[in-house]
Amino acid sequence: MNGARSPLRPGRAILLAGAAAGVGDTLLAMGMHGVGPVVVYRGVAAGLIGREAALGGGLATTALGLLLHFWIATTAAACYVAASARVRGLVEHAAPCGLAFGVAVYFFMKDVVVPLSAARPIGFTWAGLVGHAVLVGLPIALVARRAVNGTGQGG
Repeated sequence: MNGARSPLRPGRAILLAGAAAGVGDTLLAMGMHGVGPVVVYRGVAAGLIGREAALGGGLATTALGLLLHFWIATTAAACYVAASARVRGLVEHAAPCGLAFGVAVYFFMKDVVVPLSAARPIGFTWAGLVGHAVLVGLPIALVARRAVNGTGQGG
């Protein structure tokens, strides 16, 4: 046996990459803001239902935020996995491309999604930028590479 693994199916890769990115982003938010996951997910829910309703909400509000958070992460993963099946460089250079993708996700969320939501605007932070690169973009790219070529190695 040569140690090579079979490629992940695209749907499974998208779910795995979305879960990894969602967990990474949750940990990033917890660390940056010194809060637990309940507060993180209620903060996400605030984008849809408003800050007052989210912070005063209970388990259902937390669950809504969790669902939205992982839906967003999985959508980002789906974009990268789909692109990596067509653009070989995203697989051959998974680490730098993944880091760059995480930066793009950071700016898209900060400058497009959050301003269009009911959430409070967020300012630029280096911790957020680097955190998204390492904890969101990189895991998505590494899972996408496995989906395309069946290994954790390039090419």
